[in-house]
Amino acid sequence: MAAAVEPEPQPLSLALLPTDPLLLILSFLDYRDLLSCCYVSRRLNQLSSHDPLWKRHCKKYWLLSEAEKTQRKQSWKAIFISIYSDLGRYIQYYATLKKAWDDIERYLGQRCPRMIGSLKDSVQEEDLDAVEAQIGCKLPDDYRCSFRIHNGQKLVVPGLMGSMALSNHYRSEDLLDIDTAAGGFQQRLGLKQCLPLTFCIHTGLSQYMALESVEGRNKYEIFYQCPDQMARNPSAIDMFITGTSYLEWFTSYVNNVVTGGYPIIRDQIFRYVHDKECVATTGDITVSVSTSFLPELSSVHPPHYFFTYRIRIEMSKDALPEKACQLDSRYWRITNAKGDVEEVQGPGVVGEFPIISPGRVYEYTSCTTFSTTSGYMEGYYTFHCLYYKDKFFNVIIPRFHMVCPTFKVSTARMETNHNEYAMDEDEDSTDTDEYEDRRRVLDIPAPSGRCPRHT
Repeated sequence: MAAAVEPEPQPLSLALLPTDPLLLILSFLDYRDLLSCCYVSRRLNQLSSHDPLWKRHCKKYWLLSEAEKTQRKQSWKAIFISIYSDLGRYIQYYATLKKAWDDIERYLGQRCPRMIGSLKDSVQEEDLDAVEAQIGCKLPDDYRCSFRIHNGQKLVVPGLMGSMALSNHYRSEDLLDIDTAAGGFQQRLGLKQCLPLTFCIHTGLSQYMALESVEGRNKYEIFYQCPDQMARNPSAIDMFITGTSYLEWFTSYVNNVVTGGYPIIRDQIFRYVHDKECVATTGDITVSVSTSFLPELSSVHPPHYFFTYRIRIEMSKDALPEKACQLDSRYWRITNAKGDVEEVQGPGVVGEFPIISPGRVYEYTSCTTFSTTSGYMEGYYTFHCLYYKDKFFNVIIPRFHMVCPTFKVSTARMETNHNEYAMDEDEDSTDTDEYEDRRRVLDIPAPSGRCPRHT
């Protein structure tokens, strides 16, 4: 008797697969692959148009909310395609930059509403294309993408990109709109093919973005210009680097703002950096320090690096009333990168003798300079008790470091006689109350009197 022949198994086809497993598989695909599935078969075309699949992509790439979807009165797929047709070239940047803009608007809207009111509406593709034609250079896509969200801000004070204030020096940087930036595009030697991103109406200071790799700069690098005062060539401009791309530069700044890394003082963003370990407590008194580098008052040639620091002195609110005390003097031990040490002692701080009582906070701003790219300070304050006037005690000031940002030396720098400009090593660094102002990098007239020291 002949054995029964078993039928050959039929090849597995998509038509035989259940819908739910297929939809699960499609949910792991990126938008490009999901669109490609539309051309494979009729069934995949139907399944890849399943609207919930596109909800994830709308939220991932365009940060679209349910409320915005309801307002548009379209399917998720239709919305994705509509936005992609307008912003598709920026899809790798849009979500990151949109979140950064949303975060800073939300954060500053509660704290600095006037600053948020200075932001300009977005520009269109044709506006950005016109600027490229005007300056003869291509704008990076991350920069273009940001301006499709907000076209910078009006030239107002305070500026969105941070402020810094000393007694006779003030800086506040606005984020330039695209037309103003194009008007400041540089073709001169030393800043060839550089586009200004920010501008301070008080100092004329700008941060620039290099649109081409020329004069020793990397393409799309962002920097503060720093004229070489020791070179005979006026095109010799050193650079303090602040970012490697617009995306990194802008989002890192926003992160510092919204996480509280940069404090809000009098409705302005102050670009002080606070190390959480830079805190010392002596008894009921806590001292913390934050620092900032001022490029506009610094130079690489000659080496002159200007830092400001903000000190907060606070007595615990749980301290007994008889713990109230008054600051009499300060002692600083200042060390530069070479290990050279200078000791400074003097009465009060910035000409004041603050009284500290339970729950009270006293803050002041001061500054110092180094001829090395980094250094640190530490010391103590001497207080006397108000209730026991013959009782004196010291309060520790924690060690805090000051480091110059990465800089590049101008490729146009000419050889010169450095001895002519040699600095006195004995004046490497000083406590601000003893420091006499030196020549400024941007030829800002030297103020009369002493160093700017008190905000």
